[in-house]
Amino acid sequence: MPLVLGVLRRLMGRAIGRAALPLLDLVRVHGAIGPDSRAGRRFGAFGERSVICFPPTTVMNERYIHIGRETMIGEHVALSAGMVPGQECIGSPVVSIGDRCLIGRGSGIVGHLSIEIGDDVWTGHHVYITDQNHGYGDPDLPISAQTMPERPVRIGSGSWIGHGSVVLPGADIGRGCVIGANSVVNGVIPDHSVAVGAPARVIRSTLADH
Repeated sequence: MPLVLGVLRRLMGRAIGRAALPLLDLVRVHGAIGPDSRAGRRFGAFGERSVICFPPTTVMNERYIHIGRETMIGEHVALSAGMVPGQECIGSPVVSIGDRCLIGRGSGIVGHLSIEIGDDVWTGHHVYITDQNHGYGDPDLPISAQTMPERPVRIGSGSWIGHGSVVLPGADIGRGCVIGANSVVNGVIPDHSVAVGAPARVIRSTLADH
């Protein structure tokens, strides 16, 4: 009898697994945010054939976020403008993502002043991009209660940001750049550069073999 029960449990598990897959696919399709969805219409701009895959982690103050055409934003991505829902930001857009971009799964783009991502920018998974950081000037205050002034962030068209990288306030990454995995960018990276490390340093040009 225990053997029969074990076989039945395995068969039932497989059947449930096969039935769940189409349901999960249905949830992913209908949970995705596109330009014609109710959620998509809350954005300042949402280009044709673009999608935010389901499930997102956080999507906040969408009217200050512009997304270009044919851009895919992966699952579990945080995408926000400002610090709290309903915040009135001083300019628009706060976050701008160009055409044909790919933002990797588990990434975060958190803007307060200006994050500009050009066309054809791809990122690996778990990349974090922000234009504001915490300060630590007052030793009597928790660091979580201290902020530093926002500094605009720009990522030039055609660049690739490797897995696990962090792009900090003031980062200005040129066109056609490669940022190595797990790098931390906090300064200027000239066009067509390969940069790695924390902080990221230019190690070569992408034009070197041309």
